Amino acid sequence: MVNVPSGIWIDEDGVIVRHPEPAFPWRPRQPPEELLAQLPPIAVEQLREAGKMRIEPERYVTALRDWVARGSDSRYALSPEAVVARSRPLDEQLARAAACFEIGEYLHRGGGHEEQATHWFREAHRLDSSNWTYKRQAWSLADPLQGATGQYESDWLTEVRKIGAENYYPPVDL
Repeated sequence: MVNVPSGIWIDEDGVIVRHPEPAFPWRPRQPPEELLAQLPPIAVEQLREAGKMRIEPERYVTALRDWVARGSDSRYALSPEAVVARSRPLDEQLARAAACFEIGEYLHRGGGHEEQATHWFREAHRLDSSNWTYKRQAWSLADPLQGATGQYESDWLTEVRKIGAENYYPPVDL
């Protein structure tokens, strides 16, 4: 998984029938202006940018309900081969990124090792620059609002604007 919210469908036999993918159960609403006026400016900018993201909760929920009702007869339930084909391959570079991220997590949880943790988080970002989970975790440990801190090359808002909010989530492949 490279971002949240993500869903994986697992049938009653423990078989994965859909790979990790964006899983929005509803369309988030933009907060009213009176609430936005109470938030830090960066949070307001982030919320406005997030409102531009392409999500497809209606399509996803329709597919999920079909699978719940029809089980393996649902056209949305995939064969094991199709699940593997749609899954993100984990080559050596991505495996190293995952290891670097875990080392960063371990050092950060251990307390007093933030500088070393930052080194490993940065390495995970370098090795897997498309993994939003790695980025967001590191950014939020440095600043709960994931703003610019100087600890990392970038921040959430800058990165989202760089790729275009509409490209933040991949389209749901139903």
